Amino acid sequence: MAINQDVTATPTVAASTSERHPQVALTSFFALFSIVGLALYGLPFFYDFMVEEFGWTRAQVTSGNALSKLLVGPLFGFIAGWIVDRFGPRRLMMAGILMAGTALVGLSYISALSFFYFFYIFNALGYVCGGPLPNQVLLSRWFEKSRGKAMGFAYLGIGIGGALVPRLAVYLYKYFGGTDVNHAAWHPALRTIGILIVVIALPMAFFVRDSPAGRSSEKAQRQPPPPIRPILRSPYFYILAFGSMCSVAAVGGTYQNLKLFLSLDQGFGQEQIASFLSWILAASIFGRLFMGWLADLVSKKYVMILIYLLVAAAIPLLFFASAPGALFMFAVIFGIGLGGDYMIIPLMAADIFGVRVMGRVMGIILTADGVAEAAGPWLVGLLRDRTGSYSIGFTLLIALALLGAVAVTMLPRGRKVE
Repeated sequence: MAINQDVTATPTVAASTSERHPQVALTSFFALFSIVGLALYGLPFFYDFMVEEFGWTRAQVTSGNALSKLLVGPLFGFIAGWIVDRFGPRRLMMAGILMAGTALVGLSYISALSFFYFFYIFNALGYVCGGPLPNQVLLSRWFEKSRGKAMGFAYLGIGIGGALVPRLAVYLYKYFGGTDVNHAAWHPALRTIGILIVVIALPMAFFVRDSPAGRSSEKAQRQPPPPIRPILRSPYFYILAFGSMCSVAAVGGTYQNLKLFLSLDQGFGQEQIASFLSWILAASIFGRLFMGWLADLVSKKYVMILIYLLVAAAIPLLFFASAPGALFMFAVIFGIGLGGDYMIIPLMAADIFGVRVMGRVMGIILTADGVAEAAGPWLVGLLRDRTGSYSIGFTLLIALALLGAVAVTMLPRGRKVE
């Protein structure tokens, strides 16, 4: 009798689990849309306003991202991964969403560099707690055969959010009275974006489940997670971390300096730049979908190499920014690489190391990537301040992207660490 009850219950559980898959994907979509698309890609749009209003240098406005991630990543990255493995991603996501929204609201009120750094720390905490890390674990728990497609769909949130935020920022800037001579409207514009982050992402995260199996999975979460020591002994762990650091530094260093390069060096107007940045993030939408689909068909290793080579191929086009069509070609190629870059890392990690340790593995790797993403933009900005040109900085970023591709060639094509 008990056996029959178990058999009849199984389809119900499976149906319930299946019904929740769209909810899980949408939750990750809106979390990444807000925390990465709006916050991470939205903030650089306001850098030139800060330079002009406060007299800060390019190195200073890009150092907020650098210093905050250098502080937050090493201190909280592994802890966040352990929390996700032990207690699930939902609560951490909610805390991260609130911190990311608070950070942008706080940054809209700043006038001193010390408060700029303080609220950027909140932004980094929001990224660690509510961004890629918990969402990668959430999706990896709920999806198996179609994990690449699910990750690609969720990461569309980054592309769509990033494509919308320049136009949204310009609209809000003008709505609050911003002109070519009066830039004070950037303050309420940034504040509004911070509020939108919480309104859009928090309700979805509140109702999502950590795992597909309901109570039984929650009981399993209370058991000690498998040890991570065998993974830390594997050379593949360090190769993956190094390769991803190189590419993330190249992508972050390029994007974080683009608004400064186009506005202050090339003399483009705010609407032109907003349109250009939207093209990049629109291309990243295709990149996420295409690379996610491709990762389910062929070895993720080869998809990763392709992504890194696209990034390396795009950056040299910035040397010809004044040539007709060069910036459009850059936007398409770089956007596709950008779309796949962050998404492919957890897919590769899950392939090599498995899902049960994903929180801690990605906690460490994302911490390392955060350091690279912080140092890259700051170093490029510093080189521009010292030399008066972006040439050396952009060349360095090309070399990093190529070095990342070389590192990935040394990774295996499938599961190697149990």
